[in-house]
Amino acid sequence: MSIQFADRMKDYESGIFQVLNEKKEEAQQQGKKIYNLSVGTPDFAPAAHVVDAVVKAALKPENYKYALVDIPDLIAAVQTRYEKRYGVMLEADEIMSVYGSQEGIAHICLTLCNPGDVVLVPNPGYPIFGIGPSLAGAEVVTYDLTQENHYLPDLDGMDEALLARAKCMVVSYPLNPVCKAAPDAFYEKLIPWAAAHEILIIHDNAYSDIIYDGREGKSILRIPGAKETAVEFYSLSKSYNYTGARMSFLTGNKDVVACFKRFRSQIDYGTYLPVQYGAVAALTGSDQMVKEQCAEYQKRRDALCGGLRKIGWPMEDSEGTMFAWAKIPAGYTDDVAFVMELVEKSGVLCTPGSSFGSLGKGHVRFALTMPVEKIREAVEAIAASGMVRA
Repeated sequence: MSIQFADRMKDYESGIFQVLNEKKEEAQQQGKKIYNLSVGTPDFAPAAHVVDAVVKAALKPENYKYALVDIPDLIAAVQTRYEKRYGVMLEADEIMSVYGSQEGIAHICLTLCNPGDVVLVPNPGYPIFGIGPSLAGAEVVTYDLTQENHYLPDLDGMDEALLARAKCMVVSYPLNPVCKAAPDAFYEKLIPWAAAHEILIIHDNAYSDIIYDGREGKSILRIPGAKETAVEFYSLSKSYNYTGARMSFLTGNKDVVACFKRFRSQIDYGTYLPVQYGAVAALTGSDQMVKEQCAEYQKRRDALCGGLRKIGWPMEDSEGTMFAWAKIPAGYTDDVAFVMELVEKSGVLCTPGSSFGSLGKGHVRFALTMPVEKIREAVEAIAASGMVRA
């Protein structure tokens, strides 16, 4: 039997992280020491009180039934977190859980877009920003993010005919992969701009707790009018190292939340109850661990970015996220080939920037997922490789 797969599968090649993992295993089999700075999986442990809450709930047989809905304590915990952390008051009907922000972003355009509707996504940007709308049959149009404009979209320079067709726009700061934060002035301009063009803003707020040099991570919902014009994905994965538990939230416009709830009720029976109880513990607990973790990420950032500059690889400091972004060194033009050569000669594995869009070409992304001393070793290994020339 010859199986004919859907045409859309032609757009989805093997994920870059699968390719990089195969390269890592190949290098390890050759006896090389590997410094894996490619995948953004936190290496910190979740807080003990969060683990305890999951374990306690998991010991109760009644918690193995379908959850169907978010427990009231979870909704209240999100309200508490947003009020305390962001100064934003949320109503219960402005909150719902999703099975990780990746899943939420993958599916939300199925509730918003008809085939041919335009969705604006950043270039460079995280791949799911474009994959999600494409699954809904939307026309994905990228907007350029350039170093010259501090990796912010040029709202005034966008084509008005295109904006008239646009249904949604995906925005995310601090932005993975370019590691830049956005000033308040950008959001204060974005919300009335979106309202005037009747474009829903989908804000991915995964990294507001991992932001450096005294910057303050915020919610887009603090901007007047944002609840009418925007929704926001808020994740526990990076802030609380709850990655595998897949616990995130959609907040904001209540009509979008209600419609997305209705859609997800067709494909999902709710988040495993012990995971919900663990999330309650995380959201209502002390922020001390989150702040200490951010400080440790900043030390790693300093070790990597500062260390690479010292050996002759010019790069800017990451402003936020658990990553760092850099142009490939002088003498190289192909970021994929550079990454493969780098792991062969130094054992350091990073991600080619072209994985994040056409404007990512000629760049690489490092994940800050090793202790400071290991990152320093990785920098020394890069220096010893001879691939960077001062």
